[in-house]
Amino acid sequence: MTAATNAGTASTWRSRGLAGWLALAAAPTFALMAWISARDASPIPLCSAAGTGILPLGGMTAMYVLMSLFHLAPWLKLAPRRP
Repeated sequence: MTAATNAGTASTWRSRGLAGWLALAAAPTFALMAWISARDASPIPLCSAAGTGILPLGGMTAMYVLMSLFHLAPWLKLAPRRP
């Protein structure tokens, strides 16, 4: 990508002001919330007859992971494109 294209992308984000920064803040915020809710999950017993999953991705953790993925678009627009 050329420097002019990168500068155009940067100026586009600067012109968006607060809305641009909020768009960039959404994905990391939801990722942090997913991590916090996963850390607060109760430990999975090793010898459980209930057959729980491997990862504690139930309820709010799964929702925060999905929200983080849905809000990745602004970050993907900033990512450099290689030919």
